[in-house]
Amino acid sequence: MNPNLRKGEIHRLLSDAFTPESLGVEDESYLHEGHEGAKDGRGHFRVLIIAEAFEGKSMIERHRMIYRVLDDMMRLDIHALAIDAWSPDELDR
Repeated sequence: MNPNLRKGEIHRLLSDAFTPESLGVEDESYLHEGHEGAKDGRGHFRVLIIAEAFEGKSMIERHRMIYRVLDDMMRLDIHALAIDAWSPDELDR
């Protein structure tokens, strides 16, 4: 899958799963050119997501929720995923 399709698919899957107030997906693969993990063609991505689904969840629980949604892509299309996941109430403080 090409990088633009990967980015779009990550966005679609997370949107469908969490109905976020805000969601940004960045392809940072260019930062990892020559990196061992990038040689197989999988990408490096960064996600910023704000969703009520994360309310009351620890950061580890939030990451696990996201990894579950992206499970197939993590095996085939994503080498590394940086995650910033927040609930809306955390940003109101």
